[in-house]
Amino acid sequence: MRKRFMKGIKNMKNTYMQKKETVERKWYVIDASDKPLGRVATKAATYLRGKHKVTYTPYVDCGDYIIITNASKVKLTGNKLNDKMYYDHSGYPGGLRERNAKTMIENYPVEMVERAVKGMLPKGPLGRQMYKKLFVYAGEEHNQQAQKPEKLDL
Repeated sequence: MRKRFMKGIKNMKNTYMQKKETVERKWYVIDASDKPLGRVATKAATYLRGKHKVTYTPYVDCGDYIIITNASKVKLTGNKLNDKMYYDHSGYPGGLRERNAKTMIENYPVEMVERAVKGMLPKGPLGRQMYKKLFVYAGEEHNQQAQKPEKLDL
């Protein structure tokens, strides 16, 4: 019994833990036109965290840069356009502002997609660091052509 336990520990020495200095980052573009908001957000959050990589380490920001285009053309399923609410509070009495998804997609499509992705990232300093690698644009054009991003399919 003891021998088998020691054998398992010997194999654990080969476990690889990535360091933040050795992380190699890529750039990816996701086209959100006619795609469900949740599908786009989960794909983006997975790549921002780095969970698609073999070298994923939970406590290191080993994710890639994500560019989401056509945020204004993202789809919501069911009756979410009218029922889903977004809340903000100023901190003062009576400072609650509520908007439904229809208003958000018409006036603030970038904020809507950013909120969906940010909610799927870890809370705390590591999640805020991952969130800085997200770039969302309402239209087709983006400013990161120089980084030569790869297209990411859903």
